[in-house]
Amino acid sequence: MRKSIMTVISVLAVMSMLTACGNSTNQNQSQSTQAAAVSAAATEDFKAGIIFTEAGLGGQSFNDLAFDGVKRAAEELGIQYDYVEPKSVSDEEIVQDEMASSGEYGIIICVGSEQVDALTKVAARYPEQKFALIDAVLELDNVVCLTSKEQEGSFLAGALAVLMKQEQASELVGGGKTIGIMCGADNALLNKFSAGYKAGALYIDPEYTVLIDYVGGFSDPTTAKNIATAFHDKGADVIFHAAGASGMGMFQAAQEQGFMAIGVNLNQNNVAPDHIVASMMKRVDSSAYYAIESTLNGNFEAGVKVMGVADQGVGLDMAGSNIEVPASVTERLEELSAKIASGELVIPATLDEVDSFLKN
Repeated sequence: MRKSIMTVISVLAVMSMLTACGNSTNQNQSQSTQAAAVSAAATEDFKAGIIFTEAGLGGQSFNDLAFDGVKRAAEELGIQYDYVEPKSVSDEEIVQDEMASSGEYGIIICVGSEQVDALTKVAARYPEQKFALIDAVLELDNVVCLTSKEQEGSFLAGALAVLMKQEQASELVGGGKTIGIMCGADNALLNKFSAGYKAGALYIDPEYTVLIDYVGGFSDPTTAKNIATAFHDKGADVIFHAAGASGMGMFQAAQEQGFMAIGVNLNQNNVAPDHIVASMMKRVDSSAYYAIESTLNGNFEAGVKVMGVADQGVGLDMAGSNIEVPASVTERLEELSAKIASGELVIPATLDEVDSFLKN
């Protein structure tokens, strides 16, 4: 009898435990469901704002690529976004202030170095608002700066220009030893393009001449076309630009005058596929996406994040070009990329450093 009583008690105890476990499991499932619902709601409520440079959208350049990153975040992460195309640099502070004061935005992304002065004031005015600054540096506790090693990608562009000429890989290039680059402005950021391009060209052949000029703006294709024409008149038959929407003028000159061009920031090869051999990609789309994703996930961290060849943050893209690049050229570029990624080649970021780089 005692054994029977103990058996009944044991069975009851096990049933009680199973019931408790079942309740616990149901409770955990309920909590998980609630947490997922809260997470989904938080994602839907998260809104990002992006403020472009005065060059605006549609120039097949910097702003468009950054916008691609925001749109990808909306598609993949389910966030909301607003964007503004300021008509002038003076409007940028007004737009930044309006967004920050609204309290609606989890992150406000400001594109380009021209927004630094405005953001210096606005970010200090709204210390609780998180900002991302693409392509420039600003040391504030609520700003993450997302920059690139433009000199590394530009080095590969300079090497490509000379290698294509050495191989006489296209009827667009001749036997001369002159190439060119134009930038939107003469500043430290854009001179990283010039320094890298020059270093890459002279690393392949130190007898080359690299022409350098500045448009004076990022939405002036007329001036860019005039510079390209002047370059071509001096013998440059491969020209690289880092001039935003102004670069469209250089592409027009390439088509009219028959020289080879290299695009920048996003893949511009389809603009003139018979004349643009490649584009030096600066993946600011990844930067914009990173700013949103890290903030959404609670991992916002102020400071500077720099992307280079080793991070696939910069590089050449030849897709969409009708110009055939010989295998010998692509193999050489791959070798150079590997040396940059490993740190064997440390590409100069200023024009003053190019000579010492070449000597070493």
